[in-house]
Amino acid sequence: MGRLRRSRVHKGIRDIKRKYRTKRYMRDIDQIHGDIQPENASKYEKPELDPELPGQGQFYCIQCAKHYINQESLSEHQKGKIHKKRCKLLKDEPYSQAEADAAAGLQRADTKPKKAKTEAMDVSENATA
Repeated sequence: MGRLRRSRVHKGIRDIKRKYRTKRYMRDIDQIHGDIQPENASKYEKPELDPELPGQGQFYCIQCAKHYINQESLSEHQKGKIHKKRCKLLKDEPYSQAEADAAAGLQRADTKPKKAKTEAMDVSENATA
């Protein structure tokens, strides 16, 4: 029986892993959520010509934060699975720092703890009375 894999795959080399991870980096969902807001979305509607970007920066998908060469490739992208999945992720509100603190059990000094809703307990008490 022969070997199952090649011996030289750069598996444990840290800098090569980082290079490929950052090469394919896209903007995070919370960053894109800020771009979608009405006050920020206006700058993406009529962008200036930029010769360094694909399609001179005229064909941009805000939800995916990508530039495309022409309108045809942009419309093909918008029909695709990746774009639709990204749009679905953007429907949810991103987490705020206050939510993260509350999940960790931390609270700010100027806020009072919120009481849990006890509607289910009220209904059961009325049923026994």
